[in-house]
Amino acid sequence: MKRLLVICFAGSFISNALLAQPATEKVLPVFESLIFPTQPQHTHGSSIVALPNGDILAAWFQGSGERTADDVKIMGARLKKGSTVWSAPFEMADTYGLPDCNPVLFLNSNNKLFLVWIAVQAHRWECSVLRFRTAIDYNNSGAPVWNWQDNILLAPKDSFATETAIKFKQLTPNIGGSGAYAPSYDNMIIDASKDLAKRSTGWMTRIKPLRLAEGRILLPLYSDGYNMSLVAISDDNGDTWHASLPIVGRGNVQPALVQKKNGNIVAFMRDNGDDPPRVQTSESADNGQSWSAAKKTTIPNTASVELIAMKDGRWAFVGCDEDDGRYRLSLYLSDDEGASWKWKRTLENEAKGKGSFSYPCLIQTADGLLRISYSYSMEKSGEAIKYVVVDPKSIH
Repeated sequence: MKRLLVICFAGSFISNALLAQPATEKVLPVFESLIFPTQPQHTHGSSIVALPNGDILAAWFQGSGERTADDVKIMGARLKKGSTVWSAPFEMADTYGLPDCNPVLFLNSNNKLFLVWIAVQAHRWECSVLRFRTAIDYNNSGAPVWNWQDNILLAPKDSFATETAIKFKQLTPNIGGSGAYAPSYDNMIIDASKDLAKRSTGWMTRIKPLRLAEGRILLPLYSDGYNMSLVAISDDNGDTWHASLPIVGRGNVQPALVQKKNGNIVAFMRDNGDDPPRVQTSESADNGQSWSAAKKTTIPNTASVELIAMKDGRWAFVGCDEDDGRYRLSLYLSDDEGASWKWKRTLENEAKGKGSFSYPCLIQTADGLLRISYSYSMEKSGEAIKYVVVDPKSIH
């Protein structure tokens, strides 16, 4: 998806004192490793989950490309509790004849394991189909024993179009202009939102869901067709799903969700829109059903975001915090729910063109440690998925 050829500045959820300067101090990990050695195939979009027995299960997609490569499948590996060596990779899912991408792993409140991903039809992101598998037998070596597989089919109602039109009016005016014979970007998206077929397909996974205390599961989704996001909501532990109202903006994709102390849900989103590229944010006061219009923060962003609320009340953010690539991946901590970010460390920082690091997954385990996986690509050696463990208490 090409960036819009316009420039706009929105009000910031985050203060201007934050992330304007790059993080320069390298994080000191408790443990780090490549899940498998670097190799020539494309490996991307990882997800990790801590299993009840203490194992860490990882998933990613791998093949000769992305949406246009039909050999792309979902792969996985396991780090047994107490071990420092990952298992050999194994197949997790493969839709015959279609690329499979963007896996997400999570457990529901009954510890049923979910793998959600997309199968890309017609080699177009906006034609992707949401698929999922579940397992209750997953503690042995190798892949989980899947006991169910289906698609997640969403049918956003006419309120999707109404909300899109209302929220576009709340965005900072688009000053890019348009040709006499071409609709403006805003009008094009508003018109597309009225199409039931378009708004019912092409919603894609990237980041783990947020489980609320009362049991609701919020699975963040985004569309490369609409270039904005929404949330799939389940109130029955993942048996059925319905769509939230859209998170409306210009290029706000791949949301990461966190709950504030007042109960509101905050989404941090990758900026796939106009310059300058900055993390976009939105907030929900009704458990994820409706969302404020997206706003740009001051956080530089070109590729990816991740966000969690830690057990000690601080927030942790991981993302590509540069304007021109994916050569730096950084970890930031906040003790005031994102009003400021007092601690910042780099996970990776290479010269531009020498390395690429993106699409992080971030979780915190019962021991308080942060566990992060991300796409790792070096110019000379190839691609892998990297796994890093950080003790947040060491960052002060």
